[in-house]
Amino acid sequence: MIETIQLPEEMLINIGSESKEFAVRSRRKVPIGASIGRIIFGLVWLGFISIFILLFLGPVFKGESTTFLQNGEETTVSADNLKPALFLIIFFGIFVAIGLFLLIPGIISLFRSGGYFAGTPTRLVWYKKGALKTMDWSQFTGNIEIRGTNTRGSISMEMKTGKMVSGKGGSRYVPDMVFMIAIPSAYEIEQICRRRIEEHHDK
Repeated sequence: MIETIQLPEEMLINIGSESKEFAVRSRRKVPIGASIGRIIFGLVWLGFISIFILLFLGPVFKGESTTFLQNGEETTVSADNLKPALFLIIFFGIFVAIGLFLLIPGIISLFRSGGYFAGTPTRLVWYKKGALKTMDWSQFTGNIEIRGTNTRGSISMEMKTGKMVSGKGGSRYVPDMVFMIAIPSAYEIEQICRRRIEEHHDK
């Protein structure tokens, strides 16, 4: 049995008399690449919209005034007269909010722990801050990716559940994933998971 940590009491109660084949703590909730990708996308989005904000409202931020056409008439906007640019400010504000919605969760995910994992002959048990979830091995597809070394590696396991996500190329199915990040004995644990998934494949 591979056990490098002491499991929380709630997990031990849930597992009961079942034998534990491994018990680890995931360093992060999602792979660092996913977090960085979201951060970069958020920064690019904010940088792009900032260009337009400075182009249209840059002088206003400096305490000056700027003039643009509105309904075919020249309109002057300044720090003392923002009303003519109210629609523009709201428009840019929405895009800034979208950028922050992408950026902030990406930064937070860098520091979010993945919680505790324990594998038994029948299921995978996950626990974090009072929330507990059990997944039968039959719920996994068997598609497993492993990175790193056996001393410290990461395991990604695909589940049979998922959701449809809309994108530029149309809708696509995205399976749910379980991540065990920066864990010891990663290759040995991957072998245990794969064996149990294969045993429960047709159940």
